[in-house]
Amino acid sequence: MSSWKPWLVESSHLKYRGIVEAIEADLKEGRIQPGDRLPPQRTIAEVLGVDLTTVTRAFNEARRRGLVEASAGRGTFIRRRIDDGRILGLGAPPAVDLSMNIPPQPASANLKRLIPETIANLLSEEHGMLHLHYQESTGSDADRAAAAAWLARRIDQVRPSSIVLASGAQSALYAICSCLLTKGDAIAAGCVTYPGLKAVAQQQGLALRPLAMDDKGIIPQAFEACCAKALPKALYVIPAIDNPTTATLSDERRREIVAIARRYGVAIIEDDPYSVLQFDALTPLAALAPDLTWHIATLSKCATPALRIAYVVAPGAAQAMRLAGAIRAINLMVPPINAAVASRWISTGIVDDLTAAIRDENIARQRLAKTVLGDTNIAADRCGHHIWLKMPAHWRAADFVDHAGRSGISVVPSSAFAIGAEEPDALRLSLGVAPDREALVDALKQVANLLIRPSVAVKAIV
Repeated sequence: MSSWKPWLVESSHLKYRGIVEAIEADLKEGRIQPGDRLPPQRTIAEVLGVDLTTVTRAFNEARRRGLVEASAGRGTFIRRRIDDGRILGLGAPPAVDLSMNIPPQPASANLKRLIPETIANLLSEEHGMLHLHYQESTGSDADRAAAAAWLARRIDQVRPSSIVLASGAQSALYAICSCLLTKGDAIAAGCVTYPGLKAVAQQQGLALRPLAMDDKGIIPQAFEACCAKALPKALYVIPAIDNPTTATLSDERRREIVAIARRYGVAIIEDDPYSVLQFDALTPLAALAPDLTWHIATLSKCATPALRIAYVVAPGAAQAMRLAGAIRAINLMVPPINAAVASRWISTGIVDDLTAAIRDENIARQRLAKTVLGDTNIAADRCGHHIWLKMPAHWRAADFVDHAGRSGISVVPSSAFAIGAEEPDALRLSLGVAPDREALVDALKQVANLLIRPSVAVKAIV
C-alpha cells in the first residue's frame, strides 16, 4: 500500500478543489490505486503550504465525490470501487458546507444587480476608465479618504495618510507580519486562533506562542506571563466575535492588554472583521493604543468577500508607506475597480445597508441554530455568522468531522485553529454559506442527530 504524494492543480480557482482535482488526476493516471492511504491532513497542509481548514474541506469534498473513505483510527483511503478510473460512490449526498466562514447573502442585498450596476456607473463617469489603470500600492487618495470616513466611526482621528488598502485581510496580515517580524520571531495569539495566522507563520518561519483563553477571550495575565518569559514581537488578536471562539474582549480586558503591550513594547495586530456587525461595538485597540496597533478592517464579513478589500490603519504615515512597500512586493496593489466600488458603497450608505441586512440574517440564523442544537454547549454572538460547538463527552472532534463528512456535511475541528499542545474538543460551524434558512436547518438537524448518536455505534458502520 502506497501513500499519495500531495500536490494541487494550480489552475483551480479554489485551493481545496485543486487538492481534490489532484487526487482525481493521480487516480486516472494510475499514480495512486484504490486502497492507497492519504497522508494525514496536517502533513498535506505543511507540504502544500496551505492552512488545515483548506485540507479538511478538500477531504470532505473528496468524500462527497466518492473518491475517498475514512476508517476510524486508521486514516483516509482511496475508495476501492472504481470504473475506468472513476470512483463509483454509493449515492453520496450533496455537500452541506458549514466550514467556510462567509456572511450570508440576504435576498434584500441583491448583489447580483448591485455589483455590475455600480461598476457600470463608475466606468461611465468622466475619467471613470482610470479605475482600470494601475494605482499606488497604498490605494488612491479617494479610496483612502473613503476608508477613513468609514473607520472614523470606531477609531477617532484616523487619517487617510495612515491607511493602506490590501487585497483582503489575509494579504494585509501577511504584509504586516513581513514588516514587523523576521524569521524566528514570535507572535503571541490565543491558543485557538484564525488559521490564516498559522499559514502566515509557517510561510515566514515565525513562532506562535499560545495564550490561555476563557469564554471572554484571551486572558491578559497569560499575555503578561508570555511577555515576561519569552518576549514576543507582536500580539495577534481578534477583539470582537473571535474566530473561532466567538468571544468578545471586554473593555477592561482591552485596556489591560494594551497596558501590557505598552509595558513590554509589543506591537499589536488587531484583526477586526466582525465588530461592525455588533450593535454596541466596544472601543478598538487601535483607538486605545494607536502608536502600537496595526488595525485590519475588511468588507468581507459585513458586505461581501468578493471585493477582496481590507483597510489597514498603521501606527503612522511612515509605517503606512513601509506597509505599502510590502504590499507592492506581494501583489502590487488592490484591484482599483474593486476599491472604487467599495468607496462608492461607503459614500452612498450601501455598505451600511448591506451590514444591516447581514446582521439581521445572522441574528435569524443564530436563533435557528440554538433551536436545533440547543445552547448548552454552544458559544455564539447573535450578530456573528459562526458558532463554537463543544463536543459531548462521547465524541472527539476529529472523529465527528470524519463521520459528518461521510454524511455530506463539512465542518471544521478545533485542531485547525490550535497553536499549542492542548486544544479544546470543539467544532466551528459557519452559518452563512447555506443558501437559505431551510437548507441551514436541514444541515443543523443532521449535525444534531449525529451528535446524539454514540460514536462507537457510528464507528461500527465504517
